Amino acid sequence: MAHPSQLGFQDAASPVMEELLHFHDHALMIVFLISTLVLYIIVAMVTTKLTNKFILDSQEIEIIWTLLPAIILILIALPSLRILYLMDEINDPHLTIKAMGHQWYWSYEYTDYEDLGFDSYMIPTQDLTPGQFRLLETDHRMVVPVESPIRILISAEDVLHSWAVPSLGVKMDAVPGRLNQTAFIASRPGVFYGQCSEICGANHSFMPIVVEAVPLEHFENWSSLMLEDA
Repeated sequence: MAHPSQLGFQDAASPVMEELLHFHDHALMIVFLISTLVLYIIVAMVTTKLTNKFILDSQEIEIIWTLLPAIILILIALPSLRILYLMDEINDPHLTIKAMGHQWYWSYEYTDYEDLGFDSYMIPTQDLTPGQFRLLETDHRMVVPVESPIRILISAEDVLHSWAVPSLGVKMDAVPGRLNQTAFIASRPGVFYGQCSEICGANHSFMPIVVEAVPLEHFENWSSLMLEDA
């Protein structure tokens, strides 16, 4: 959950998001070192006489400013490619959920069950109870078991949407006529909030996403109750 004046990311709730946070710190440190070096060179050139204005050619300098950026790019690219591979990898999901974007709500279908699906609308401000979050709460949450691979099939019925939950490190476009997929593992129980991240019309800001990760036993009880009410 985000906080006022927050500068960093939300707390990670999935292995992929933890990897993304580590990569962010890694890349930020490289940027900091480069910025420090450039600033030092600029200050040295302005404030000292340790410069030579008459160098026309230097093989050593050419090698240094060719190899050094290449090495830096490799140090950034390798962990980035590893994370991209992890985000695309879907091995033996325990549960598959189809998320469909509409103007302006989400519908969910648990494809492993015969008749388990529901629409998820934002709760209006006047209907909120104390402790609930404005513009983030929904009447039905997407409930998933904790520490289980979950596959999400994402599409849209009308216009472009985007299913995004920052704490889980998930963001996937919902495109009409196209079925995209992604996966995540909730590493701890909790309630995780997201929002549509693709401008989709007048009420784009009013179609939140709420994922509740619970122990497997609680998930089985929840699914049984939902099937009884269907």
